[in-house]
Amino acid sequence: MLLKVLKPYKWYALASFLLVVGYVSSMLLQPRYLTNVLSAVLNNDQEQIYSIGILLLIIAGIGLLCGGINTIISAHIAQSVSADIREETFKKIQTFSYANVEEFNAGNLVVRMTNDVNQIQNLVMMLFQVLLRLPLLFIGSFILAVQTLPSLWWVIVVMVILVGVVSFGVTGTMSAKFGPFQAFMDKLNGIAKENLRGVRVVKSFVQERQQYAKFRQTSDELFELSLFIGNGFAVLQPILMLVSYMAIFVSVWFVSTLIKTDTDAVSSITSFVTYLMQIMFALIMVSFMGMQVSRALISLKRIQEVLNTDPAMAFKTTETEDLEGTLSFEHVTFTYPNDDSPMLKDITFEAAAGQTIGVVGATGAGKSTLAQMIPRLFDPQEGSIKIGGKDLRDLSQETMRQTVSIVLQKAILFSGTVADNLRQGRADADQLTLERAAGIAQAAEFIERMDDTYHSHVEERGNNFSGGQKQRMSIARGVIGNPKILVLDDSTSALDAKSEKLVQEALNNELKDTTTIIIAQKISSVVKADKILVLDDGRLIGQGTHKELVQTNDVYREIYETQKGKELE
Repeated sequence: MLLKVLKPYKWYALASFLLVVGYVSSMLLQPRYLTNVLSAVLNNDQEQIYSIGILLLIIAGIGLLCGGINTIISAHIAQSVSADIREETFKKIQTFSYANVEEFNAGNLVVRMTNDVNQIQNLVMMLFQVLLRLPLLFIGSFILAVQTLPSLWWVIVVMVILVGVVSFGVTGTMSAKFGPFQAFMDKLNGIAKENLRGVRVVKSFVQERQQYAKFRQTSDELFELSLFIGNGFAVLQPILMLVSYMAIFVSVWFVSTLIKTDTDAVSSITSFVTYLMQIMFALIMVSFMGMQVSRALISLKRIQEVLNTDPAMAFKTTETEDLEGTLSFEHVTFTYPNDDSPMLKDITFEAAAGQTIGVVGATGAGKSTLAQMIPRLFDPQEGSIKIGGKDLRDLSQETMRQTVSIVLQKAILFSGTVADNLRQGRADADQLTLERAAGIAQAAEFIERMDDTYHSHVEERGNNFSGGQKQRMSIARGVIGNPKILVLDDSTSALDAKSEKLVQEALNNELKDTTTIIIAQKISSVVKADKILVLDDGRLIGQGTHKELVQTNDVYREIYETQKGKELE
């Protein structure tokens, strides 16, 4: 995956590599010429000291320039790649069905698009700024160190082996902890998100202490894990530094024994120690980067899981069709993911174009599930659902969205303006269309009283509107596109009786050709429907008009009498 997202920036990557080569070459050449400077000092050769000093400054300047430019290019690549991955991940999530989102969990997906993408961004930054440098620096320093003092080659080998053993042991232990670390991050984010979304409930029931206790427990678990990982880093660094200083001590001690027989060893020891430190630096950075890379690879895997997940529902065609508003369920059975028992069981009914169909039943009978099947938010495991005589699974997404509109039980608005929210039902709606839809939903009365009317600001989740106002705006959004089938999933529950009656009358007058499916808790909402479906425990146990069901269906009659339905006649 990483190679794929880096491909558009291959020329930047090549430039970064060449700059890294220039930077590393500068680091390797400086100790080499430093040996010559020390020899000139011992020989009191002022001219050579001056010329080599100027050359060292030029080499250092080139290295500094290469390093600075490479940092800029690395940052550009890292930022670009992270933006691409974040956008691609979000785009992929938009293709998910309800089942996919529930499988991952919304909070988990947010963490993957933020924290995990940031880890990948850090990995790319390290790759071009540090990781490309380390193998070149290690190999170059090793070769030049051996050339400088060939008799001490074994010191380098022993140091590399010791560092490798220590690093492998510590990083192996730490790497196993990064998976649980991300899981705790997901859990902590979920708790915080849930608490902030339900802040009104928390305040109303004085649950601050309980919410804090829940958050603190998870936070403490994350802290303990973070502390364990941090202690690993804390232990690793002094051990590696101890190994490097021991290597320097051994090198100096052996060189001191060579002074009498090899006077050039004095000038060479500084360069040798410098190369030794560069080797050590490369090994230490590999150890520390190894942990960061391990964490980033886990994040990369988590992003890959999202991108490789196939939507639970797929649209076979992109062809747009103009369908009639007929609707039929044919022996439909549906079970939610991870549930054992079906929510809908062998449902069969038909609705002619322009009819109003009411759906009633006790809580948990499957009314909202049936509503969500119509716009194909879920697919049935058995049976088929047809619109205009065609199976939903054979229609394009565009055809579905043009034909069916749903107003969900929970009214959800997005930050922006009133017009922005209404245009989610029809992107090209003009002002007259907005006003017509708002009029049908009885939302015009409060929208037009606001200072900026349809350009008035809507806060996140519509928190600056009442429940009834949000429902009416949701209904306006649902009807603005003149759908052939309109599904109202208990979407007038927050309205008073007068407003609900006005909405129903406007729907009957303005959308005469639209097939309307009304999911309701109150019999009064569906008493005038052309056909009423009665659900009980996921089964369709009766269908007919209000008068027919009162006489023939015990469940409907019980609901009717409980709500004093006789007063509605």
